[in-house]
Amino acid sequence: MKTRILSLVLLAFVINSCGPSKATVAKSELAILIAKQNAGKEIYENNCAKCHQLYDPKSYSIQDWQPILKKMQIQARLQDAEMDKILTYLSKN
Repeated sequence: MKTRILSLVLLAFVINSCGPSKATVAKSELAILIAKQNAGKEIYENNCAKCHQLYDPKSYSIQDWQPILKKMQIQARLQDAEMDKILTYLSKN
């Protein structure tokens, strides 16, 4: 019986140590966020500058940006996913 319990504990330890570490998960989530911000910046610069000057992201709070972006989304013909990336860029800068 002791051997079975020890074997199960050892197996659980091995399985747990083989999975991705929290640091690896955090790094991959950070990489995704950075990629999303970079894509948002590119979309913001390439689409919004066609019609008007670009505003510094710090010009408005995230709460102020949301209705502005909602209105501009229609005029710029941007998809929700693109607007999400722009909002991520504006909120992190």
